[in-house]
Amino acid sequence: MARSRLTPERESELYAAVLDLLGEVGYEALTMDAVAARTRSSKATLYRQWGSKAELVVKALRDNKPVHLADVDTGSLRGDFLAVLARTDDCQMERNSALMRGLSHAVHDNPDLFQALRDLLIEPEMTGLGALLRRAVDRGEVRADNPALSYVPHMMIGAVGARELVEDRPVDQAFLTDYAEAVVFPALGL
Repeated sequence: MARSRLTPERESELYAAVLDLLGEVGYEALTMDAVAARTRSSKATLYRQWGSKAELVVKALRDNKPVHLADVDTGSLRGDFLAVLARTDDCQMERNSALMRGLSHAVHDNPDLFQALRDLLIEPEMTGLGALLRRAVDRGEVRADNPALSYVPHMMIGAVGARELVEDRPVDQAFLTDYAEAVVFPALGL
């Protein structure tokens, strides 16, 4: 879809409004009408630019996530992980966690949302994480046949989900750093 006529600043403004609404009302109750009213734009413009509510929400989430994993290269896997964690503050982590929790329920009833999440957020993240891990293998930090390599995404997603279930506490940098040091790095042989 053509994305002309929207400046990057206007696009970021729209995405911020979408995420605010998403946090306030949840995915199911979020409407293009509400987004149009909040952003002083027309519903037709929103559909022309994004095509669907699912695509708009997921692109807003993607815009909200400035860390492109493949771009992080400190020279070591431990350094890369810690650099990625340092780029998001605890408030942002808590907000992202809350947004993803809200969406995790909605994806079961919304195949469009599920597909958009996979295409626009999950696959790029998996590709970026794969690049970090491949570099670690290429540098000789991690054995290419280490069975834990394919489970790193599961470990990280599990850590985020389990923190709130097990401890009733939000995910923060300190927890994810400790988790990486105690679980992820030893599993990879670091």
